[in-house]
Amino acid sequence: MSDTGQAAADEPRATWREPDVPEQAGRTAVVTGANSGLGFETARVLAERGAAVVLACRDPGKAGDAAARISALMPGVRLSVVRLDLASLASVREAAGELRGRHDRLDLLINNAGLMMPPYGRTEDGFEQQFGINHLGHFALTGLLLDRMLAVPGSRVVTVSSNAHRMGRIDFGNLHWGQGYTRPAAYARSKLANLLFSYELQRRLAAAGAATAALAAHPGTARTALVRYLPAWMRLGSHLVPNQSSAMGALPTLRAATDPAAAGGQYYGPAGRGEFTGPARRVESSGRSRDAEIARRLWDESEQLTGVTYPV
Repeated sequence: MSDTGQAAADEPRATWREPDVPEQAGRTAVVTGANSGLGFETARVLAERGAAVVLACRDPGKAGDAAARISALMPGVRLSVVRLDLASLASVREAAGELRGRHDRLDLLINNAGLMMPPYGRTEDGFEQQFGINHLGHFALTGLLLDRMLAVPGSRVVTVSSNAHRMGRIDFGNLHWGQGYTRPAAYARSKLANLLFSYELQRRLAAAGAATAALAAHPGTARTALVRYLPAWMRLGSHLVPNQSSAMGALPTLRAATDPAAAGGQYYGPAGRGEFTGPARRVESSGRSRDAEIARRLWDESEQLTGVTYPV
């Protein structure tokens, strides 16, 4: 190939669809919340491309059913299941221990599972549910698995956020909403925390010279079971917003995880107007999500709350 041809081949695609996902043979991926929605579609595509995929889910029965559905679509894929309840740090530690026992190396960790706008509640460890599950559970899991990734070339941690992060605020004096809880505000905070975590992790990985990269993605407006807790007025309003299938919504995650041109610290979302729908492309997050001082403070707070420290 000529130099010009090679340069063109190395240029990142403007948008990305499922056929663009490269072969993943020889790689091992852990996908949280893989029994349905975005997680299921992410696990399906990675498995179809040859990766050994672990479905890390709260309900092992549902995870097993999901694995059977994927196997029916593509016989011979390599799938396994581990029980992971992100609302319990004990469960996170148990799942991480099981994964460490099974795998000497991990190539991909997809922090996908989440909870959106439930009534007020707390996790087993006393954290507000959305912050505890969406951020702290994944923070702990990543920290407990990261040493299985640090020396693996091309390994990536991909954390799924949301456009809702733009409305998020981190109030360190009221992280668990002892007062003033509203469903949308708590969800937005957790999704902002996802991005602050991803960018801070990337800074630490880069400073350590690690082979691992941290990236983030958001699905736009995808039809998944997450909407089950939406208040009635929001359900009615959602019909006015463009939406897309779970398979389309998973594309930004898949691009962040597998695009050879993707790099640490990048954020991917749908290419359509408003980032609601469309193939995956690189997008920009809010200025608040890039605030390194807030990210460092959130990191320190997350270590204290979870008891998990990182090897970088």
